[in-house]
Amino acid sequence: MGLGAYGGPVAGEGKGEVSDFSRPQVESMFEQRLAEAFAALGIFNLLVVGKTGVGKSTLVNAMFGSEVAKTGIGEPVTKGLTHYLVPDSFLGLYDAEGFETGIAGDAILEGLRALVSHYAAQPAEQHIHAVWYLVRWSDRRFEQAQVSFVQALLELRLPVIVVLTQVPTKDGQVHPDARQFADFIDGLGLATAGPAVITNALDDEFSNAPVYGLQDLLNSTYEIVPQVAESALTAAQVIDLGRKKKVVAAIIKQACTFAIGVGATPIPFADAALLIPNQITMIARITAAYGLPPSRSRAMSMAGSIVLTGGATMAGRYAVTSLLKFIPGGAIAGSAISATVAASMTKAVGMAWSQVCELALGLDEKQRDQFWASGKVAEQFLVFFKQNPGTRTSLIRRVTKRA
Repeated sequence: MGLGAYGGPVAGEGKGEVSDFSRPQVESMFEQRLAEAFAALGIFNLLVVGKTGVGKSTLVNAMFGSEVAKTGIGEPVTKGLTHYLVPDSFLGLYDAEGFETGIAGDAILEGLRALVSHYAAQPAEQHIHAVWYLVRWSDRRFEQAQVSFVQALLELRLPVIVVLTQVPTKDGQVHPDARQFADFIDGLGLATAGPAVITNALDDEFSNAPVYGLQDLLNSTYEIVPQVAESALTAAQVIDLGRKKKVVAAIIKQACTFAIGVGATPIPFADAALLIPNQITMIARITAAYGLPPSRSRAMSMAGSIVLTGGATMAGRYAVTSLLKFIPGGAIAGSAISATVAASMTKAVGMAWSQVCELALGLDEKQRDQFWASGKVAEQFLVFFKQNPGTRTSLIRRVTKRA
């Protein structure tokens, strides 16, 4: 075997023929590529500060997943601060537990100064990338101790967003007292990252107050996060599918470009497995971009192998043999895979897999685990593959023309 897409193996190279990859080969390749894709995304490190009862866990869970704040594995890193590396996420959460003004705030600042000094010489991936300073709107007070604390954070060159929490709204209108409170904080002239963001992270059935402001908070966070942590933030957050889809579209486009190179010299349909390493890499990167759990890599590997193998290699030869059902007489049998056909195949696989991932994201954690462990993954992949008429029609037209 030689090296294929992104360093992947190409079966049969040098022998004039290519055979399907075995199931263990596909599983191993997929698991390796998935680990590489997760590692490439890195971690988004967020510091959350606020008094007890301000709703830190509720807000973090709403932004990054329903159980994030409950399942993080915490490790004290300095005075008053605990760092949670959240399982199944791309989020590192610094929590100033039990934060209050006064003595407790001083201890946390002392610890932060030591932490920032330590990380100053470390790669940017390890820095604190954003700070959410949470204030409960109903307190209706922003005391001098809080002002001083925010100023101290800014002096440490930490990007701070002031967030008002638990704010009720009605018909899209924010409670006027909350708006006035936000304006007061903005009027203090603190060099924070934009105006205070008004939020409500949890539906209140009693008052009929809906979730509000999470997209505004996410947008404000993107404005201050360094580029090195932007991909991790996109993967970790769960409220803006559009950002994930944009990243995935770029991944598919890159894989199609590589496929064009593979097909620059037309290859026989029997050698469709040449496309597989590139497609496996693409699927792994798509999976990571959607923020699907890295700790489930083995289950994901099994799911991937179901999609990518099963007698014929589904991501390569399946795409070819399925075309025979649409073309009378199997006219493509003696034809070849050109650059455009290779790209169309890859695009069809990428789009179908992205739809599988989006379906999984819509399930709760238990349902998602069951989905990955079941044959429904392959079934759903085929449904989406066949439901993509634009890509399929284009592929058939190109193949028929060559035949």
